[in-house]
Amino acid sequence: MSFFPKITFQYEVEEYLSKVFRNNELITALGTQEAENKYQSLLSHLSHPPAFTTVRVNTHLASVKHVKKSLFEEIQKQFKGLRVPVLEHPKLQDILLIPVIGPRRDLKQHASEVIVGAQCGYAVLRGAHVYVPGIVSISRFVKPGDLVSVYSDIEGKCKRGAKEFNGVKVFLGNGISELSRSEIFSSSGPLKGLGIRMVEPVYLSPSFDNVLPSHLFLQNLPSVVVSHILNPQPGEKILDMCAAPGGKTTHLATLMHDQGEVIAMDKIANKVKKIKQNAELLQLHCIKAFCYDGTKALSVENREDKQEGPPFLPESFDRILLDAPCSGMGQRPNLAFSSTLKEVTSYQPLQRKLFTVAVKLLKPGGVLVYSTCTITLSENEEQVAWALKTFPCLQLHPQEPHLGGEGMKGAGLSLDQLKLLQRFDPSAVTLQGMDIDSLQDSREEDLISLANKDCIGFFIAKFIKSDSK
Repeated sequence: MSFFPKITFQYEVEEYLSKVFRNNELITALGTQEAENKYQSLLSHLSHPPAFTTVRVNTHLASVKHVKKSLFEEIQKQFKGLRVPVLEHPKLQDILLIPVIGPRRDLKQHASEVIVGAQCGYAVLRGAHVYVPGIVSISRFVKPGDLVSVYSDIEGKCKRGAKEFNGVKVFLGNGISELSRSEIFSSSGPLKGLGIRMVEPVYLSPSFDNVLPSHLFLQNLPSVVVSHILNPQPGEKILDMCAAPGGKTTHLATLMHDQGEVIAMDKIANKVKKIKQNAELLQLHCIKAFCYDGTKALSVENREDKQEGPPFLPESFDRILLDAPCSGMGQRPNLAFSSTLKEVTSYQPLQRKLFTVAVKLLKPGGVLVYSTCTITLSENEEQVAWALKTFPCLQLHPQEPHLGGEGMKGAGLSLDQLKLLQRFDPSAVTLQGMDIDSLQDSREEDLISLANKDCIGFFIAKFIKSDSK
């Protein structure tokens, strides 16, 4: 049941992806029609939000039961008494799942319109209100308290400050304006703050603005799975190579009971600042964040023992997470992917540089987890095939928990190797909406199963380093 049009790509990227999902190995295994159906289903899923909002509980400060009770009460308040359940996950015992209600097809569209940028639009579809920086256009004469219909300019063609826009736009729901048009676009007006309070979103998800900020972290389900797979232990030295904004970093520290050392790196200073802020908010003290390029994190000469930060000596870490920079094609919702083919294909060599450094920094017997939030073969299964060939010391290892599907055919990996990989493929379930009635009639185990599948596109591989070669 597709509510939005399928995601669109630039022509060269569409052609590239089309070949990926119609590769010979896949066609041989599935048949031409089944492979095509899966690909088209994936394109539809990517333009829609996941079926659940996932929040990770900061178990360092609070119990899951306590946060679940508080969150249920908050959602009831936001949804005006609507009883949407808050579910605990049987295999990920530090997360809570909130079903997303929608799409709601019966919403009336109003004469006064607000056009927001694509990124703002995607945030609205996952429960956010509209903040002033995201507003591109607003109808003339709009004043505080007016009911407005909010649309996303998915192609980025609306001019800032326009009074109307007749280009391609997608309806996101209705809201109440907190400001007048002149306040929003005045040169001396507010550059930030709440612009439109959403009251009838197409997809009903809770807003987490200032909701239990030190106890909750909004995180996609596969991103939570990654840290559990790395399975850091108290007292160990862990490296999160590309750590911003710190969701996985803080999760690793929590799983270690804040005992040991989590080194977080990112090469952009503002992002490192965000990691430190998140660590402070969640009251985690074992995290040390550094602004540093991960491709240069291996020291080629002796360093002083007292030096805390990068570069590091070989074999310095017990476990390493390489959640690599990637093309991000698995993120949802996304109605128009704007990157060029040159940008999409630029990630593979960067990922290999980072991976090479990670292998050298890992102790013998150590664990390396590689992950991306994209759907291509070149950034996922092909990287695994390359790594196994390039580094004889690495062995693929089973993953626990294993909630996604196996790896995708097309990179020459064996069936046994593909089973050790974990690929979260949104097209694994039928695209369906959820309303209160169907929610009340659903069994909890069926909802959990849906949450495991109807999430973002994601890939995980786990390696053990057998010796120091």
